Amino acid sequence: MERLEGIEASIRKKFHKRIWCKFTKAINTYEMLKEGDCVAVCISGGKDSMLMAKLFQELKRHNKFEFDIKFMVMDPGYNKENRELIMSNAKTLGIPIHVFETEIFDSVVDIEKSPCYLCARMRRGHLYKNAQDLGCNKIALGHHYDDVIETILMGMMYGAQIQTMMPKLHSSNFEGMELIRPMYLIREEDIIHWKKYNDLDFLQCACRFTEETELSDDGSSDSKRLEIKNLIRELHKTNPFLEGNIFKSVENVNLNTIIAYKQNGVKHSFLDDYDKEEGWSATE
Repeated sequence: MERLEGIEASIRKKFHKRIWCKFTKAINTYEMLKEGDCVAVCISGGKDSMLMAKLFQELKRHNKFEFDIKFMVMDPGYNKENRELIMSNAKTLGIPIHVFETEIFDSVVDIEKSPCYLCARMRRGHLYKNAQDLGCNKIALGHHYDDVIETILMGMMYGAQIQTMMPKLHSSNFEGMELIRPMYLIREEDIIHWKKYNDLDFLQCACRFTEETELSDDGSSDSKRLEIKNLIRELHKTNPFLEGNIFKSVENVNLNTIIAYKQNGVKHSFLDDYDKEEGWSATE
């Protein structure tokens, strides 16, 4: 009990500005939470989702309006050790989790093309379905600020597109359900600092596919996200504003300087309005 109180106090005090304030700012800025909501806090067992669960508990204690939270753990086929670590951490952190079983790892382990994409889609579907069964209208995922900027660069460099990880989304397959990302403004380095400060050991990536393929003989990784993470780290050495500029770039899109864009699946070109009386003008 004493350790739990210390962990919770660290959120309110030592990490108040770097974590707590950014958590509440994201919720308020992007209007993620409304009175009467029931949120399924999705816990993978990693540092991000475990911290998110504690932040929601703190919010529940002090928020000005009523809402409900369910702490949901999906087991996609973890080995015994990983499953036990999640359960142990939930007990240490005082998180009353609801665990449900799936066979996602078995379903994708033999898929050669885009197994991670398929796994992610299957996970999302199971999360929405089980959240609905628990009476929730929203699911919360633990993606943080660094995930957002890495996604922007990955889309440009490997997907030939400009897009971002949205702070909230309506589900297209589960009517009335919404996805929110309340860690949206929190830096990963601060999450790591919180973890180390409280001497916590969380689950790393437990995917069977990455366990077998991600590391080469010399210990290097083929992960594109890790490649982007390392690139950002190197560029930051000469531009300390790099991360903030990447994040803000998708808030400051000037359509007058965009050759083409898609909206609701329809492609629009600058040529559509180019010859109109009040159409496009050159930027000098």
